[in-house]
Amino acid sequence: MNNCCLTLTTIWIPARTRSNLRQPIANGTLAEGNPFNYGAGHLSPNRAMDPGLVYDLTITDYLNFLCSIGYNATQLSTFVDKKYECPSKPMRPWDLNYPSITVPSLSGKVTVTRTLKNVGTPATYTVRIKAPSGISVKVEPKRLRFEKINEEKMFKVKIEAKRDDGGGEYVFGRLIWSDGKHFVGSPIVVNATTLHM
Repeated sequence: MNNCCLTLTTIWIPARTRSNLRQPIANGTLAEGNPFNYGAGHLSPNRAMDPGLVYDLTITDYLNFLCSIGYNATQLSTFVDKKYECPSKPMRPWDLNYPSITVPSLSGKVTVTRTLKNVGTPATYTVRIKAPSGISVKVEPKRLRFEKINEEKMFKVKIEAKRDDGGGEYVFGRLIWSDGKHFVGSPIVVNATTLHM
């Protein structure tokens, strides 16, 4: 990889979680799938031509994510051809600007950040939330107004366990940003550990 490649980005576009027959996507055993099976969903080619908003990631974002889960400079050299030093203040792993939002061990509450980039016409997007069972999900702000192409807006997702059910199982939800024409969805995956209330 040469230096030019460090400016490449990965762009995640909206996808759907239903089949062409409008049935839930199935897993390998033909049972109804969950975000572990289908990620952010199956790609809809027609909608992908005009997604409205995207989650934009750079190679540096991925490297910082690897730093956050314990990779050192020697291990990172496997991925880049020049030395990369991890930031002195590492990012939190759950803040990787990925469309899926996963909290593998929630005890209490956590705030996750994401950034959306406008790749369409100016529009105002409003969020809809389907919270995982037993979990409170609040998004701030609830509306994002984009006035030009390539404009970026950050939002925060506050996730909190509402009850002490012992944890140990993942629960699933979803948030969707929409301007009425575009639907930009993110699965929410949470495993709440035992809470001491």
